[in-house]
Amino acid sequence: MRYFVTGCAGFIGSTLTDRLLSLGHEVVGYDNFSTGRARFLERALAHARFRLIRGELSEAGELAAAMRGCELVFHLAANADVRHGLEHPRRDLEQNTLATLQVLEAMRAAGLKHIAFTSSGAVYGDAVQVPTPEEAGFPIQTSLYGASKAAAEGLIGAYCAGLDFRAHIFRCVSVLGERYAHGHVLDFQRQLAADPLHIRVLGDGRQRKSYIYVHDCIDAMLLALERATARINILNVGTEHSCSVDESLGWICAALGVQPQVTYGGGERGWAGDSPLILLDVGRLRALGWQPRLTIREAVQATVEYLRANPWVLESCA
Repeated sequence: MRYFVTGCAGFIGSTLTDRLLSLGHEVVGYDNFSTGRARFLERALAHARFRLIRGELSEAGELAAAMRGCELVFHLAANADVRHGLEHPRRDLEQNTLATLQVLEAMRAAGLKHIAFTSSGAVYGDAVQVPTPEEAGFPIQTSLYGASKAAAEGLIGAYCAGLDFRAHIFRCVSVLGERYAHGHVLDFQRQLAADPLHIRVLGDGRQRKSYIYVHDCIDAMLLALERATARINILNVGTEHSCSVDESLGWICAALGVQPQVTYGGGERGWAGDSPLILLDVGRLRALGWQPRLTIREAVQATVEYLRANPWVLESCA
């Protein structure tokens, strides 16, 4: 097949691109490199079956032209900065919701009907039911990021209902692993590189989150494309386990061989909009035959080792 991947130079997008190429597919990658990194595409650029297009999702004509001839759109491009959303309130709207509308309109112009969209477990806000199933009703949103992803899901659903589109929507927990360039592991590791004796933790350290290894996430998405055959397929993508911030910090410190003094920011939330507990019900995904390769602890350790072997990532994210 020929796939179109938005955000192809990002953490998940570049890893997905490499996987699709390794399976013999063609990939057209689209990225503006606002957060993506050219070094993540070094392997893909060596493939004759990969074509990279630098562009903005707001450039409707160029986007539609780039899509022509493809069979499925993986829409991964997004602003993933949940923590600072309230400081830049238009960013989530423009880069997540409106960008998704642009992708859908470009698909319509190019004659494509199938989209795979990376949404987020953040759409559940402060979930009442934990583990949270896909059928859980959306509560009041607690972050602009979650609100923008929920709105994007609504747009996709409307295009499926009114224009005969087909969709796979993946509500992912936080993803870890090689090429990781945003999140708590990087933040902690950067702090410890600067001062191995002290570290500051946002919140009280007891927030519990689920995480997933990047290759497990991609396994889940590709398996769902093969086996989930409804017009609109919504699947939680995560593991059946969670860890506290303190537990994750302990694994990071053990891997780095440091024992810092920890200072807490206080409160059950690390920042405005942070959910103190995220754990998704992944029974629907499991029923398709999917299993994760790595535990959360192993995924954290793999991320630490990647960042230690690639200090340029820490430096470029400073």
